[in-house]
Amino acid sequence: MKLATWNVNSIRQREKHVCRWLENAEPDFLLLQETKCEATHFPCGTFNNLGYQTEAVGQKAYNGVAVLSRRPYTVRHCALPGLADDDAQARYIEIEAGGATIMNVYVPNGNSGGDPGFAYKLAWLDRLAGRAECLLDEDTPLIVAGDFNICPGDDDLAPGTLPPTDALVRTESRARFRRLLWAGMTDAIRAIHPAGPIYTFWDYQAGAWRRNAGLRIDHVLLSPTFSERLISAEPYRQERGEPQPSDHVPVMVELQ
Repeated sequence: MKLATWNVNSIRQREKHVCRWLENAEPDFLLLQETKCEATHFPCGTFNNLGYQTEAVGQKAYNGVAVLSRRPYTVRHCALPGLADDDAQARYIEIEAGGATIMNVYVPNGNSGGDPGFAYKLAWLDRLAGRAECLLDEDTPLIVAGDFNICPGDDDLAPGTLPPTDALVRTESRARFRRLLWAGMTDAIRAIHPAGPIYTFWDYQAGAWRRNAGLRIDHVLLSPTFSERLISAEPYRQERGEPQPSDHVPVMVELQ
């Protein structure tokens, strides 16, 4: 089984990119983030024609997540359980497929909105960890994947890319990521590549791509059932060099 995650930074602008990549990479599941459109405007028909069942959760011009799958699945949640009922940010979709649970997450950045914005990020991550821990306690095979907006360690960002006060590297953010690992999840990329710089995001500004001043903020976390079956985990770095690319690249894991 092949599963990928990709922050596309607007599905309307990157629809052809996604179609081309699907035809070449052929994942069974593709989890998209930052689709930036309401669910009714998501191009489901385009991906249906490629053999993918599609479910989107969106909002106008911001956020948005979607699942594309070649395998049968059912949607369990279209919002992170435990959030306030009036929370309109489209950042989460959870599906069940073949007895396993797959969470597609777009974690708040945390740098906008001052202290309340960062507090929202931490509260969101606490809710995510609580949901994951509940499923792990039930021995549910689990995958949590998406744009976490966290660089877990110093190897996950180019030197000098971010100040220590940035929400992506603050100790509080990293502690929430470690909570998921301590609960029993495995960071797929680091299971295959334990050390060294590996990036999934390069900013559009200041020649970041040319200078390889990247970040690793897109992750696939696996419960023990899946981590034992992990074959490979790689970012598709070449996508960042395509014309009019997203600032993120796909990350794909292959499981036995």
